[in-house]
Amino acid sequence: MKFGTKAIHAGISPDPSTGAIMTPIFQTSTYVQEGIGKHKGYEYSRTKNPTRNALEQNIAALENGNFGLCFASGMAATDAVLRMLRPGDEVITCNDLYGGTYRIMTSVYADFGITTHYVDMSHPENILPFINENTKLVWAETPTNPLLNVIDLEGIARITRKHKLLLCVDNTFATPYLQNPLDWGADIVMHSATKYLGGHSDVVMGALVMNEEYLYDKLAFIQNSCGAVPGPQDCFLMLRGIKTLHIRMDRHSQNGKAVAEYLKAHPKVEKVYWIGLPEHTNHKIAKKQMRDFGGMISFTLKGDDLAETIRVMESFKVFALGESLGGVESLCTHPATMTHGSIPREQRLKAGLKDTLIRLSVGIEDAEDLIEDIAQAIG
Repeated sequence: MKFGTKAIHAGISPDPSTGAIMTPIFQTSTYVQEGIGKHKGYEYSRTKNPTRNALEQNIAALENGNFGLCFASGMAATDAVLRMLRPGDEVITCNDLYGGTYRIMTSVYADFGITTHYVDMSHPENILPFINENTKLVWAETPTNPLLNVIDLEGIARITRKHKLLLCVDNTFATPYLQNPLDWGADIVMHSATKYLGGHSDVVMGALVMNEEYLYDKLAFIQNSCGAVPGPQDCFLMLRGIKTLHIRMDRHSQNGKAVAEYLKAHPKVEKVYWIGLPEHTNHKIAKKQMRDFGGMISFTLKGDDLAETIRVMESFKVFALGESLGGVESLCTHPATMTHGSIPREQRLKAGLKDTLIRLSVGIEDAEDLIEDIAQAIG
């Protein structure tokens, strides 16, 4: 079954009681049981809910995985993975990653004795000096947020398998339509489903997908025990959004290409970060492991003038200034003060994240209007 068909049909069956083609919103907390221990697979909606189960099966199918789990947010999904660790364990992750991931690793799990190493993972061998007997998890983002670095998943997975480490990949920017980390050797895939999977800026959710049953059992136990589950209304909205994921991602990628090429040629733009550009450091790796290059772009203006950067961002008329990404609407974000404000400035600069960096989530509007908006904003 090809992707578009899976997006619409995987895990979803007409409601047996009515024939409704859309999965119903099972807005219930509990289920009537025939007797002690006799039920229809559902006891309490924190543990299982039919709307959520359909979504979990759907997302798992899109990632070519065996098992899926949904959470109340992307950070709740991240938290579930980190809860498998124990005091004294160590994590290796990239030095350019979402600020919320940095925050939970540094400000929450560090207090429980978990050590995290932030490494430039653009070359897989860079993680080797940080592997020791305490290392348990490698957490990779690709493309990274916000500098759009690309990590060689096959190369990283070769190392993690050799050293018996778990590899979890944040696939939020790429989506299952453009990239399937499990196919390249990852053990777990994480999504902030809030973004492209939902696609309409109206729901917050996270997801995990895996192939191994023992990982599913561990993470499902954490999901049920800690209770950070999405409600059935949100699951319904997510199922609705996913049905058009393949169509939206094609348009995001087309618009991303047009915007990136315009920015690259603009005389006031210093640098453009978009993985589809041939000069991108790991463009060849992106071509190998991805089907297209998406709509996430970052860029800096010439002169490193923060005031000018702010003026440009506040001058957009189509691109809305706000956090988040992946919706049908185009957004612009200032990572240094918004999405990555929790990362100390010194560390941001060391990773290459300048205070003047602008991140764009290119939506599915007409490309000509987006380019015209950028032109008038930059001036």
